[in-house]
Amino acid sequence: MQKTTIQILIFISLSALFLSSCSHTRKMSGIAKNKDIESHIKIRGHVASVNINPGKTTPEEFIEFAKSLKGIKYSFGGSSKEMGFDCSGFVWYVFNHFNIKAPRTSVEYTNAGLEVPITESKKGDIILFTGSDSKSRTVGHMGFITDNQNDKITFIHSASGGRRGIMESQMSQYFAERFVKVTRFFKP
Repeated sequence: MQKTTIQILIFISLSALFLSSCSHTRKMSGIAKNKDIESHIKIRGHVASVNINPGKTTPEEFIEFAKSLKGIKYSFGGSSKEMGFDCSGFVWYVFNHFNIKAPRTSVEYTNAGLEVPITESKKGDIILFTGSDSKSRTVGHMGFITDNQNDKITFIHSASGGRRGIMESQMSQYFAERFVKVTRFFKP
């Protein structure tokens, strides 16, 4: 009997951790317009600066490969097609496919790349969010911008809510509340 209680407590603890990690767990509502999105997040200063060199890889081929992974399941801590991806595992996997050295965890992207205004974001830029807690002061979710037209952003990411996995999403009010910044690695 005691063993079952411990197993239930472990399951509940892991479930809570899973639901607060790497993406959205609530239904998205409304599409947010770029001009209305601002970051109110104070970036943590103690996260090291990172330089990512994409070499000759173009944003188009980068995003084409990322989109080829759509539908692969979400897996907390995952970084392979076979086991699934969390958000940063997905980003790391795409970079790694092109032999580009990049961080493995979302928080390591806090001070990486060149920050660009969201209104000027382009295909291949990385978009950073807090995790599911909008009051968090830490990057906890990320993806790649796939489109920015008509004042609307679309991005590809690995979403944990409902075990969605790799998918494209539009910038909803849910994400706008968690927006941290957009960073660029590709040269114009």
